[in-house]
Amino acid sequence: MDEDTLAEDLRQAIGELVRTVRVADTMPFGEAAVLGHLARTGPQTTAELAQRRGVTHQSSAKTVKDLRAEGLVRTEPHPTDRRKLLVHLTEAGRTRLHAARAQRSDRMGAALGEALTPEERQLLREAVPLLTRLTAHLREH
Repeated sequence: MDEDTLAEDLRQAIGELVRTVRVADTMPFGEAAVLGHLARTGPQTTAELAQRRGVTHQSSAKTVKDLRAEGLVRTEPHPTDRRKLLVHLTEAGRTRLHAARAQRSDRMGAALGEALTPEERQLLREAVPLLTRLTAHLREH
């Protein structure tokens, strides 16, 4: 199999896996993505969140507004530019993010145990560092 075929097969398989896992999500993807970014990188402006997610500022602002209404994020004035607001993850947001991640992990864990043999699960364990390295490379380029 050449690299182009492998790349397309991998893209399709991972895309379908991600879409299938998201079906059971308890929160919209955009909200989960914002909470995840805030958990990983700390407080950010709405513009920074939009840029990291590859969405418009308006889309990011709506998501932040919805999360704020649910008490999952809070905002405060930016320390060096009072025209901007920093978005912070609240404890309720951290709890909700953890619950959503746990639900996805539980579903994936059950599927791994039911659908794959122990040998196949070992192959996936060995592939995880390769996928992580590939992701890092794609982000850099």
